[in-house]
Amino acid sequence: MIVPSKEKEKVLGGLWGAVIGDALGVPVEFVDRATLKGNPVTDMREYGSHHQPRGTWSDDSSLLLCTVESLIHGFDLDDLAQRFIRWRYQGHWTPWGSVFDIGMAASRAISKLASGTPAEEAGANDENSNGNGSLMRILPIGIYYAEAPTAQILESAHRVSCLTHRHPRSQMACGLYCLIAASLLEGENPAGACQLAAERALQHYKQAPYSNELPHFQDLLSGRIAHLPEQRIRATGYVVDTLTAGLWCLLNSGSYRETVLMAVNLGEDTDTVGTVAGGLAGLYFGLRNVPAEWLNQVARRDDIATLFEQFVAALNNQPDKA
Repeated sequence: MIVPSKEKEKVLGGLWGAVIGDALGVPVEFVDRATLKGNPVTDMREYGSHHQPRGTWSDDSSLLLCTVESLIHGFDLDDLAQRFIRWRYQGHWTPWGSVFDIGMAASRAISKLASGTPAEEAGANDENSNGNGSLMRILPIGIYYAEAPTAQILESAHRVSCLTHRHPRSQMACGLYCLIAASLLEGENPAGACQLAAERALQHYKQAPYSNELPHFQDLLSGRIAHLPEQRIRATGYVVDTLTAGLWCLLNSGSYRETVLMAVNLGEDTDTVGTVAGGLAGLYFGLRNVPAEWLNQVARRDDIATLFEQFVAALNNQPDKA
């Protein structure tokens, strides 16, 4: 994937957009929608739910950054697993040197990775293990494989999801998100990207176990998400809810700022919905439309900027991503 200036603007917009969406949501995580309607998020806040300084990002961005860092050296699940372990136990790619937020499924899976469980077997695969902990970190895969065949995008997303979330439903959410990201990088608008992703996915999800999960994605696959009323949008930690909420915000907004503020003001799992919506909005609207005042407040901004530049350079130097 050769990254000319226009595509670099989108790639950096997507990556920064995800991190900023996360940071906007951290102070109000678990706050209900009604409360936020009375006191909506309009800017970066500090303290709040996790008592963290302004610009602090959560496990969402930490694991996304670990994924970016790993991909700089190529697609290697064992390497990625080791970076997740370093994050969990050594504070690698944390904003302030220690982990302050981690999902139960990710915690269990990373513990298994640390104990020697093979990377693709660490995530739980029961139906109750369909939280959004792999969706929140999957964007770099969608970018890295944006020009690859659909089957390769999906396979890569599925395999990376399995490190923490192995159920087919979580794999599919990651696959659909990556297909949407790839379509946005190709120049599609959000509605077109969702439609194209649905068409591509359906060609590959016709067989079990994935075919059994298709009813859970009907709002996306049928193109209904944009037209759903807000009361139908649930911003919970369930992976389908998070994907739906993030897409709903993107499809009903006219800017990056509007998208992420709409996402965090849905309440509940605000950091992850902010991450999911912000990543796609950043890809579409580009880095120049990500508010500079927000970017400047992000913890470890210079470290992240260096990492992202290295990632873009790696995209230019990876002719074979098989």
